[in-house]
Amino acid sequence: MDYYQTESAIIKELENTMGSIAADDVLALVEHIQRAEKVFFVGVGRVLLSLEAIAKRLAHLGIKTYIVGQITEPAITNNDLLIVGSGSGESMFPLGIAKKARSFGAAVAHIGSNPSSPMREYTDTFVRIPVQTKLDRPDEVHSIQPMTSLFEQALLLLGDTIALMMVREKNIDMHNLWQFHANLE
Repeated sequence: MDYYQTESAIIKELENTMGSIAADDVLALVEHIQRAEKVFFVGVGRVLLSLEAIAKRLAHLGIKTYIVGQITEPAITNNDLLIVGSGSGESMFPLGIAKKARSFGAAVAHIGSNPSSPMREYTDTFVRIPVQTKLDRPDEVHSIQPMTSLFEQALLLLGDTIALMMVREKNIDMHNLWQFHANLE
């Protein structure tokens, strides 16, 4: 058991994965985020944890973000965006929420690994993180890590990449972002 060999293998997987995401799809997602009055996030399990971190980072940029189900969640409208994190695109809860968001006219973005999932019926934009799935497609990045760790890690990095892209595009002074950081800590 070697720490450096193991972390190096994980970093290489992440580099291959992040380099396989279509830049145009990411730009489309950024445009949806920037147009939205509010941005909602839905996912389950460890994917939800990554989405919560993304929501927090975007809130630091002054974007109104909400996690579906949080007690202070407002109503979604046709001026808003729902971002669904689901590798398979088949998880019942996110799928049901995407359908419901569409019924209110909200835009829906799906970040996942399965481009032919049932989620595509409800989405306006799709960002594929092409990691290993149970479908075992030839264009998937295979992983030595357990379960869907690579998807959750890449999702988190994608969120931070999007945030930095927005900071650079808007020429935001990083020091001024501290005004949005939690201060009751």
